[in-house]
Amino acid sequence: MNLHEYQSKRIFAKYGIPIPNGEVATTPTQVRDIAVRLGKPVVVKSQVLVGGRGKAGGIKVAQTPADAEVKAEAILGMNIKGLTVKKVLVDEAADIATEIYLGAVLDRGRRRVVLMASSEGGVEIEQVARDTPEKIVSVAVHPFLGLRDHQARNLADGIGLPRAHTTEFMRIAKALYTTYMASDASLAEINPLVITGDGRLVAVDGKIAVDDSALFRHPNIAEMRDPDEENAAEQEAHRFGLSYINLDGEIGCMVNGAGLAMATMDIIKYYGGDPANFLDIGGGAQSDKVAAALRIILAEKRVKAVLINIFGGITRCDEVARGILQAIDTLTVRVPFVVRLVGTNEEEGRRILAEANLITATSLADAAQKAVAASQSGAESRGQSKEQHA
Repeated sequence: MNLHEYQSKRIFAKYGIPIPNGEVATTPTQVRDIAVRLGKPVVVKSQVLVGGRGKAGGIKVAQTPADAEVKAEAILGMNIKGLTVKKVLVDEAADIATEIYLGAVLDRGRRRVVLMASSEGGVEIEQVARDTPEKIVSVAVHPFLGLRDHQARNLADGIGLPRAHTTEFMRIAKALYTTYMASDASLAEINPLVITGDGRLVAVDGKIAVDDSALFRHPNIAEMRDPDEENAAEQEAHRFGLSYINLDGEIGCMVNGAGLAMATMDIIKYYGGDPANFLDIGGGAQSDKVAAALRIILAEKRVKAVLINIFGGITRCDEVARGILQAIDTLTVRVPFVVRLVGTNEEEGRRILAEANLITATSLADAAQKAVAASQSGAESRGQSKEQHA
């Protein structure tokens, strides 16, 4: 779950990271009123969960309240990478002398939270890593000891931070690590952390991504979810507790287990197809959950075939089969289904599917090849697809 900039910065402030004074607005009039209260030049910043807001014209500096109102009129309602701007953050404009990047992320290879810093603040860290990787300094934090003073100092020294700012930088680095851990985040970054003309360090932009699996521990953060930033399929998946990511291919995938789902996507690519989604129904999925998953997949018009790959342990194959038929009964289905069921009650599940004339497969490779062939055949019904690929 990604948080908006204003939400992330409020959490930063809670843990002692300095941020600019600012408020959120949804109308140009509100923006003008906020600018009057701040009494300084302001930055009007679109609040959408995509990068590149500045390049798209979604961040503008205003010198006066009237100017802020005009800038807000231009930004509100703007479409940025498919998302409509419905609110803006109005912050005091900072007198920026230097821009720094500071972020925390989990490094699975090292099994540690890693803090990274770079003198190239204000630039996406992926671009820095690609173009000038030597400008990124990182330290791996021991899970029991936390971020130590010498590690924070190494970050400051590594990016050439002036000595006068080392103590404050170390404090902010520690606060960012605390924010990351306390929020069960998968990412917490300040980009940029600026040194102002009067020598202060301020987080003028920030981002926090929270691990969805930990949201039950953070109801206050869960309430920050913005449904306007999710497409209809993602909202439906969230409602049923499904792990879903929309992709660009033509073969819809429904699998139980994240690892098996990724393997399924890989083998589809291996045999010349492209997966339309990642969808993990999880363990113990009942027929209503399976039906919901298929509704989400079939809502995408580009899907030309559906591959269902179920390894039944906790999940019973006969329940999955009934869910498939339930979805078919409630939807207009014009694409072929290829189903591989292995595990608990697989014979019963296959019997149910065979009676419905669906394509079945005995192995993952067999299922992938049949799905790719079905997606390329242009068949408009399950019966036609079965005749061609039986």
